[in-house]
Amino acid sequence: MTELAFHNSATRRREIFVPIDAEHVRLYVCGPTVYDLAHLGNARPVVVFDVLTRLLRRRFPRVTYVRNITDVDDKINARSQESGEPIGAITARTTADFHRDMTALGCLPPDEEPRATDNIAPMIALIEKLIANGHAYAAEGHVLFSVPSFPDYGKLSGRTPDEMMAGARVDVAPYKRDPGDFVLWKPSEADLPGWDSPWGRGRPGWHIECSAMSWRYLGPEFDIHGGGHDLLFPHHENELAQSVCAFPGSRFARTWLHNGMLLVNGEKMSKSLGNFMTVRDILAHGPWAGEAFRLLLLKTHYRAALDYTAERLEEAHTELNDFYALLARDLPQPEADDALVAEMAEWALEPLHDDLNTALAIARLRDLRTLENVATVGGSATAVLGRIGKSWEPESGQAAAALRQAADVLGLLASDPQAWRQGGEADENAEIEAAITARLEARKAKNWAEADRIRAELSAKGIVLEDTAGATTWRRG
Repeated sequence: MTELAFHNSATRRREIFVPIDAEHVRLYVCGPTVYDLAHLGNARPVVVFDVLTRLLRRRFPRVTYVRNITDVDDKINARSQESGEPIGAITARTTADFHRDMTALGCLPPDEEPRATDNIAPMIALIEKLIANGHAYAAEGHVLFSVPSFPDYGKLSGRTPDEMMAGARVDVAPYKRDPGDFVLWKPSEADLPGWDSPWGRGRPGWHIECSAMSWRYLGPEFDIHGGGHDLLFPHHENELAQSVCAFPGSRFARTWLHNGMLLVNGEKMSKSLGNFMTVRDILAHGPWAGEAFRLLLLKTHYRAALDYTAERLEEAHTELNDFYALLARDLPQPEADDALVAEMAEWALEPLHDDLNTALAIARLRDLRTLENVATVGGSATAVLGRIGKSWEPESGQAAAALRQAADVLGLLASDPQAWRQGGEADENAEIEAAITARLEARKAKNWAEADRIRAELSAKGIVLEDTAGATTWRRG
């Protein structure tokens, strides 16, 4: 089997992936802070690491994927104070919204989804370990991590001390021993969430939350830690420092993967620029939009910056229409153990083994589509086979089956092809079916004018009719 390799952010080079335990691969990905709808940038790591998890599950007997929910945070507190809505109501509603939106993007749920508020005890235990090991100290109701106590601080992100001070936007508080020290625990006023602790009533800092939850569900050392590049510093730098100092000899995460930034119309997404978009905004385009946006994301390598535009979303929609048009045909179904189908699917997925190259994998799906078209409707596959260096001669249905298998690892083409092509609400679809039936009756009666009128009326609504021998099918244009 093709070796698996990733670009490790910690070493800044491509490395062959060798899990700690070949029988059980473990990964942790930073999840959402639940105070508002997920925006497009929030969605990118969810899709990227969904594909990674699907790939790992294809190769290894057991995979545990943990993605947290941050439900105690100053942003949540501020939203509650602004709106008057209780904190619990905000976090419950926005967590449900997040789940709904990610499902619409074709993302599978993680194996574990711990909430910060359910893991306060492990956070306190971790802080106590850090104090005992000489890496943290209590001061005026706070507990802070002592950055100078960890000489390797900054190596993960590759930042100089000056860059780290600027990037962290540090709060130079009088109780800090060093300006770069960061908060592990802080006091809570009576009107804010708080828990009893050895240092008084308070709440955790953001960074200790992920260290504690990854420790609880994956142990002190695990295989992969993922997230957006914007989390590399200070969040992931702080996570690493906390975790290896609490567990001397541990490496915390062996491999660090970070996806690039998502832009909108060539600029960083910002409410002040008027280009801030939520996943819900994308889904409003229609029932096709979730999968189209997923395809758009995967057509760019995960480490590269990605520019979202409405035109690119429509291009992805058009490409999906082409794939589903092929799959909607009445094709033969190969046997489950068909060797050629398995070989073609594995070939299409090979690029994912090289640092999750989804863009090249999608290009290979297009080649499988071409091979199926040749096998089904005729033509020559010489150009495709010559370019990819293969001598396959697939029969009708084989390349389509391989296409489905490979697309499933990418989280694509899982919809019923005919339902995809038709889309819309049930009542509207019933009206279209009734109009098509009326047109067929008009054609039987040789009332060509009426048949043409109905076709034109449907065409004006974006409905494309496809007449075949003895039947008429339809799709949305």
